[in-house]
Amino acid sequence: MMSDRLPPLTALRAFDAAARHMSFQEAAVELNVTPAALSFQIKSLEEHFGGPLFIRLNRAVELTEAGRALAPGARDGFETLTAAWRAARRVTDHTSLTVTTGPSFTATWLAPRLYSFARAHPDIELRFSASLALVDLTHSEVDIAIRFGYGPDTPDLHAEKFLDDWVTPMMSPQLAQKIRHPADLQDAQLIHQDDIRFLDPPCDWPAWFRAADLPERDWSGPRYSQADHAMDAAMSGAGVILGRGALAARALEEGRLVAPFRLALKTIANYRIICEKGAETRPQIVAFRDWLIEQTASVAVLARNHDLVDLRNVSPD
Repeated sequence: MMSDRLPPLTALRAFDAAARHMSFQEAAVELNVTPAALSFQIKSLEEHFGGPLFIRLNRAVELTEAGRALAPGARDGFETLTAAWRAARRVTDHTSLTVTTGPSFTATWLAPRLYSFARAHPDIELRFSASLALVDLTHSEVDIAIRFGYGPDTPDLHAEKFLDDWVTPMMSPQLAQKIRHPADLQDAQLIHQDDIRFLDPPCDWPAWFRAADLPERDWSGPRYSQADHAMDAAMSGAGVILGRGALAARALEEGRLVAPFRLALKTIANYRIICEKGAETRPQIVAFRDWLIEQTASVAVLARNHDLVDLRNVSPD
């Protein structure tokens, strides 16, 4: 009867690396050992197993049938073990916090305000990853994801809304001297932002024109994939953006952008802070969450200067 006694973990680790790379040389580099040491570990594993797991060729290796049966479980096992180790370390780590959020939110909203968090919490080391890619919070180093959208999020995650968003025409102070009434937008250069094209119903220039009871016009104009790039163009005087209140708050407060009209469209989507369920009580996550909510006060003040219209009320017939 074959024994189910597991071989040494180092030998299984060597097998997993070699099976993923299909190369003893590349596996040795990954594990920071010599090829001879890696080959010895795999040979000892095969002796423990009682048969070959690799077919050795001149400059490559292939898995045997037994090796192909073992490889997926070995890979999944080490991924699970790594995730568990990372989770255990997070429980006792109260001094670091890794946050991922979109590039535009990082550049226009988060980065200009971070000095106040650092001043209030000098014991917490913040690390940032500016990306829109979906992150598996269980298998990554990320503690918190800040995302803009609808939700709902998966049941294994804790998600909390902390910031609504709205849009209204924004422009440079110089351009605002020429565009004093909504009707003046009929002949203005319009700038488009593709970062919110996923919203349904659409939150775009045609929707705002309908809400303002303005006739349709030519919707051509430069398009930007990131909101901060569109804001830069507007601040330079290149045209008018349908600016997002949350992202443009600092530029509006400092007078680099002007939002002259009261009419604004309220998006149904919102900003959420997302972490693993149960992690929301960790001290550094609580501190960051409370700070985020405190920082939204200025955006709320700006919103009160506008008449917010629900986007669903201006959808095309």
